[in-house]
Amino acid sequence: MRKYYILPATCLSLGFMLLASCKGGETDKTDAKTADTVETVTPEKTVKIAPVPASPDFPDAALSIKDVSTEPVGKDSVKVTINYTVANYELKKQTEAAVSKECNNSAQGQHIHFILDNKPYTALYEPKHTFTVAVNSQHDVMSFLSRSYHESVKGKNAGILLRFAIDAKGTYKKLDNPTTPMIFYSRPKGDYVGNDTKNVLLDFYVYNTTLSETGDKVRATINGNTFMINNWAPQFIQNAPMGTMKVKLELLDKDGKAITGEHTVVERDVQLAQQEPMK
Repeated sequence: MRKYYILPATCLSLGFMLLASCKGGETDKTDAKTADTVETVTPEKTVKIAPVPASPDFPDAALSIKDVSTEPVGKDSVKVTINYTVANYELKKQTEAAVSKECNNSAQGQHIHFILDNKPYTALYEPKHTFTVAVNSQHDVMSFLSRSYHESVKGKNAGILLRFAIDAKGTYKKLDNPTTPMIFYSRPKGDYVGNDTKNVLLDFYVYNTTLSETGDKVRATINGNTFMINNWAPQFIQNAPMGTMKVKLELLDKDGKAITGEHTVVERDVQLAQQEPMK
C-alpha cells in the first residue's frame, strides 16, 4: 500500500518571485522554501523528504543563449554547439554554505545544468556545449544555473528553454517554445556513496506553470512512497535504503489529475551505497 505525505503550502520568501504569468512560453518560478514536511505515517527508516535549508540567493543571475551553430557529421547526424552568456553568476565558484548542506557537492563549483529532451543532465563549467543529434529530429534543451551542490537557481532569468529542429538536410531551425506546463528532472542523479546518501537532493525545473496548494502540483514517488509538493522548492530525500532508488515526478492539475502532454512525467533510477564499490 502506498503511503501519502503532504507538504504544506506555507513557505518562506527568498526575496523574489519568478514570473507572475507564464504566457508566451516563459517560466513562472519562485525560490521559496517549504515548511517542515508533515507526514501521516513516520515509521523508523521510512523514506521521507524534508525542505532544504535556505540557500544563497542570486536574484540577478541570468542565463541566455548567445548563439547556436551546427556542423554536419556524416549523412545522418549534426553537431550542435550552444554558446551561453552568464551574467551576475560565477561558474566554477563554490557556493557559500556548500559544506553546511551536508549533501553531494561538485568540487568544480557552480555550473550550468544542460538537459536535452529530459534525459540526465550534463554539468557545464564553461558557457559552451557541443552535442550531436540525428537529422530529421526535434529537440528541447532546458538549461539553468546551478549552485555547486546542484540546487537549481530559480530566478526568472536563470533558466532558458530552447526548442529546435534539424531537418532531413541537416539544417537547424529554432522553433517557438511550448506554452504547456512541463517539468524537467534535475536531481537525484547517478551514484551516491557514504555521507552523500544522508541528504539526497530532490530538485526539478518547472516551466509554464506555478505550483500552489490550489493550483498545479508535483507528485514525487520515491521507492513507492508518494509525496505531494505544492511549491517550487528543493527537498532532501532522507532515510532511503541502500541500493536502487526509483524516483518518478509527475505534474498534476489543481484537481489532482495528471497533466498530459510533453515532459509532464519523468522517471529515473539512482544508486546508493554505504561504500565503494557500488553493488
